[in-house]
Amino acid sequence: MMQITNPNYSLKALILYFLKLGSIGFGGPVALVSYMHTDLVEKKQWLAEDDYKEGLALAQLAPGPLAAQLAIYIGFVHYRVLGATLVGLAFVLPSFIMVVLLGMAYKIFGGLSWMQAIFYGVGAAVIGIIAVSAYKLTTKSIGKFTKTSLQTNWLLWLFFIIGVVVTAVTQKEILLLFITLGMVYMLVKAPPKNLFKRTTLNSVLLFGFGIASLEDSTLGKIAIFFTKAGAFVFGSGLAIVPFLHSGVVTENKWLTEHEFLDAVAVAMITPGPVVITVGFIGYLIDGFAGAAVAALATFLPCYLFTILPAPYFKKIAKNQSIKAFVDGITATVVGALVGSVIVIAQKSISDATTAIIAIASAAIMLYSKKIKEPYIILIAAIIGIAYKTVITK
Repeated sequence: MMQITNPNYSLKALILYFLKLGSIGFGGPVALVSYMHTDLVEKKQWLAEDDYKEGLALAQLAPGPLAAQLAIYIGFVHYRVLGATLVGLAFVLPSFIMVVLLGMAYKIFGGLSWMQAIFYGVGAAVIGIIAVSAYKLTTKSIGKFTKTSLQTNWLLWLFFIIGVVVTAVTQKEILLLFITLGMVYMLVKAPPKNLFKRTTLNSVLLFGFGIASLEDSTLGKIAIFFTKAGAFVFGSGLAIVPFLHSGVVTENKWLTEHEFLDAVAVAMITPGPVVITVGFIGYLIDGFAGAAVAALATFLPCYLFTILPAPYFKKIAKNQSIKAFVDGITATVVGALVGSVIVIAQKSISDATTAIIAIASAAIMLYSKKIKEPYIILIAAIIGIAYKTVITK
């Protein structure tokens, strides 16, 4: 179990730090996680290196947005459940407020030509950014595209390809596929004991019946869908894209293809966790109530997957069955992200200009470390306005 020592900082100071980070922390999960280490471990020395590494390992092992989970764990280290809860809220709240305000503006001005011109370029840039993110996630989660990697991790590569093909062909949410392939990899690599205990199966069935009654209302459907999405975000905040796209656009038809891309873009131009785009999507679906329910439903699994195993993480981290299950799911989810890029690109790359913007955005992401996503989005917006207002007139 994790050791509790007397902290050299107050809970209030920690909350204020995460309010600030949630307000100005750009760059995605990797950057946010790096900021936490630099500020809290190296500069302020509020957190021991071992505590930070344990939190990062748990965030990588369990489903959920990486940066948010690490923040929740850091709050838990010295101030337990209260600290985890308040720190998590402080980290997510600023970006949630921002995306709701942007959602209001989008609803008011979204039909105007200048707003459409902005998102004409932005949508194309988002496709390029997601494509590169999918590539980086693939190399990080499975390995580089080499003969050795293909031979060593052939089963994970097979799951990856299945994720790509199934998502690209069906354009639907494939939650059951993720779980199944995760189980297969676990059974092949590290079969657990007492896998099919009656109590475990009964718990799953009761949970299923418990949420079924929510499906009668729009907010209920939002709660169920975003809870499932939040429970299976492995690898990065952008790994939620295939879940969101299939459920929001294809199945429930809550948003159009272009509105969905605009929602992803909003997440990239705001600080804090990328997953907060769910607040923007929820607002477009059902106003502020939709935004609040979508955000709460998405982050609740992340919160629970952090605070429940946290006291026993050293023991859990050594469980090879859990690691294998996560590896199998992650490979499939990353494949699904690639598949969703194919689907979205087919529907959204409408002409030569959008194709050029998407390719240029991908190239910048690959070859330039200085130019970050928000700047690419801004440049794409300017190009979109210029193209629509000058060239096409």
